[in-house]
Amino acid sequence: MDAQCLSASAVLGITGRKSAEWLRLRSLQHAALVKQTGFRAYANAVFALFVARIFMDSVSLNLMLGWALAIGIVQVRAVQTAVDLSDIEKSGISSAEFGHHVLSSIMTAALWAVPVLVFAPMGSTADLTALLVIYAILICGGVFFNTSAPLATAGFTLVLGIATMISLAAAGLWLVLAAVAVFVIMTVLGTAEIGRVRLAARLAADDATEQRETVSLLLREFEENEADWLWEVDITRRLRSVSPRFAFALGHAQRDAEGKPLLELISGSWDEGDIDRSLHELAERLKNRENFSALIVRVTIKGEKRWWELSGTPIHDDRGRFAGFRGVGSDVTEQRASSEKIAYLARYDTLTSLPNRLQLNEALGEAIKYAEKWRSRCALLMIDLDRFKSVNDSLGHLVGDKLLAQVSARLRNILSEDQLCGRLGGDEFAIVIRDADSKEIVNETARKVISTLSEPYEVGHHTLYVGASVGSAMGLRDGNTVEELMRNADLALYQAKDLGGGEHCRFEPSLHALAEERRKLEVSLRRAVLEEEFVLHYQPVVDARTEEIVSFEALVRWNSPEHGFVSPGKFIPLAEDTRLIVPIGRWVLRQACVEARAWPDSIKVNVNVSPEQLLEPRFHEEVIDALSSSGLRPERLEVEVTESIFVRDAATARRSLEKIMALGCSVALDDFGTGYSSLGYLRTLRFSTIKVDRSFVQGAAQNSNESLAIINAVVAMARSLDMTTTAEGVESAEEAEMIRKLGCDKIQGYYFGRPMPQEDARRIFQTEKWRLRAG
Repeated sequence: MDAQCLSASAVLGITGRKSAEWLRLRSLQHAALVKQTGFRAYANAVFALFVARIFMDSVSLNLMLGWALAIGIVQVRAVQTAVDLSDIEKSGISSAEFGHHVLSSIMTAALWAVPVLVFAPMGSTADLTALLVIYAILICGGVFFNTSAPLATAGFTLVLGIATMISLAAAGLWLVLAAVAVFVIMTVLGTAEIGRVRLAARLAADDATEQRETVSLLLREFEENEADWLWEVDITRRLRSVSPRFAFALGHAQRDAEGKPLLELISGSWDEGDIDRSLHELAERLKNRENFSALIVRVTIKGEKRWWELSGTPIHDDRGRFAGFRGVGSDVTEQRASSEKIAYLARYDTLTSLPNRLQLNEALGEAIKYAEKWRSRCALLMIDLDRFKSVNDSLGHLVGDKLLAQVSARLRNILSEDQLCGRLGGDEFAIVIRDADSKEIVNETARKVISTLSEPYEVGHHTLYVGASVGSAMGLRDGNTVEELMRNADLALYQAKDLGGGEHCRFEPSLHALAEERRKLEVSLRRAVLEEEFVLHYQPVVDARTEEIVSFEALVRWNSPEHGFVSPGKFIPLAEDTRLIVPIGRWVLRQACVEARAWPDSIKVNVNVSPEQLLEPRFHEEVIDALSSSGLRPERLEVEVTESIFVRDAATARRSLEKIMALGCSVALDDFGTGYSSLGYLRTLRFSTIKVDRSFVQGAAQNSNESLAIINAVVAMARSLDMTTTAEGVESAEEAEMIRKLGCDKIQGYYFGRPMPQEDARRIFQTEKWRLRAG
């Protein structure tokens, strides 16, 4: 029962006599009353002597002795009852025992009414006054000492008050009678209120005790069953109550760790000069007696560096004095290592170990700010490899990736201190020059890049020749934002490529030809959207163990009447820039669902969705329309998104995905680890699949420890989050076998099938078993 909601009837014990709560409240009240029974008996005896002294000259001795004897008998009986109820808190009080106690109080009041009704008329007014003073003391004492049982106290007050008022009425003392009446009413009301307050306090104390016991029980269970541990230090920061689990974490026996300084044990030696900053922060929190939560601390246990996550709070004794700290901790070394590995993916390209687009954007932004502040210049060089596509097409992606690794190594060797080189993607690189006040530094850097990258490469048993084209833009002359410099440097790069490659072009306002070509392509693309010039091809995704098809990824293709076959790598970015990707994506979604309806029920269709589509407020309704018009069950549609959805408007993208998931569709995270970190969303969004990027697969095929570790980390993370993994870009039987051993659930790549028209996809299901093998 809530202590703040106690009613008067609950406090007095009038209602609910058969309920367990009633028994609990009465037991709490009378437990305190039992302890005061002896004091009440003593007080009654003393005041009975006072009454005998007052009326000894006016009342007969026999009558006085008879009254005193009756008082004594009632008090002796009360003491015997108290002895019987000595364990009332454990056994409880029955309704009959409660009634007996109330009746005992009323009988005591009736006996005390005898002096005012019988003795007072025989005495003087002074005798009556003295008697009234004694009554007032008895009533006030009952209110103060006996309000733990307010009904008995109220009954005593009412009986004695009524008797007194009768005697005063008989004596004609009306003014005194009125004062007594007011006194009785106020006393009864005060008895109920004080009784409520005391009962509420006792209930609160009992609840606090119960909570402490519950917390203690939970802490014991936590210590016994969880992987974490509890820790406690005294006011001198020395360990106490060291548990076996904490002692194991410290690398000491319990008896050896007990009483030792915490900071000394976890720092290796507190006197060393290379104490980690996190340990100093922990020491400051302990020194300042501050609460702390999830504090990451680097500790040294027997010479080994580890990471702990500690939470602690100051503890105080019964007098409120500081008594030390108590908290929980856990070893997060492995989690931190995994987090650092995944965080690395957010800023570095794993194939080349160069900074990725995100870090390049940040560096360029800082260079622009520096140029604005000091009125200097910065520069951006965009680099694209010449003839790289022919290497990929003729020798395969494995050789191409090895070539890219050598290219990145050469680029690192030609950079100066204020230059940063990174990979934008594919065979595109960029260099940010922070201080480009000298006009020649850009030309000189571009010449070094072209000459260095044009030298022959030895990849395996092949001697390869590729060149490089460079486009540059100067900040703040050619733009004062990252986007402007990127765009203008890209236009200059297009010009260098159009000149045949191996050239460096600086951005000039006259370089509008590429923009014009882009404009024409955009016009054709808009017409293609209206006339539906697109077609869909489907690439199979197979089960890693059985090699049976589990889904097809729908891939859009465009054969323009004006431009011929246009690569998706060319028109998709253009569509995203112009937001034409929204109607194109809507068409792809609808057509893919219609086509999937003709497949067996066990086969899913995977549809790529652009961030531009997810930002549409009615995107989930488009999914509903596509499913309802095609008759495809939601469980057969898997939407694929990339990490870039979390860059622009993460909240809107997340809401759209949650609505799609609510329909029953699944969501896959494509190109994981190649762009922006989305670990927080892996925790909150229930992706069905994580797709391992082709670059990791190819790196693992080259026995790259980095790529192998990343794939293992992604597979382990996916399993712990109840997600599946799909490896992309598998092109040989050896790669397929490697992927199986690494634990990926599904495989996609040229080894199992290239993107094919819908007719070829349908023919696959005409075979008895839907298994695909190379050749």
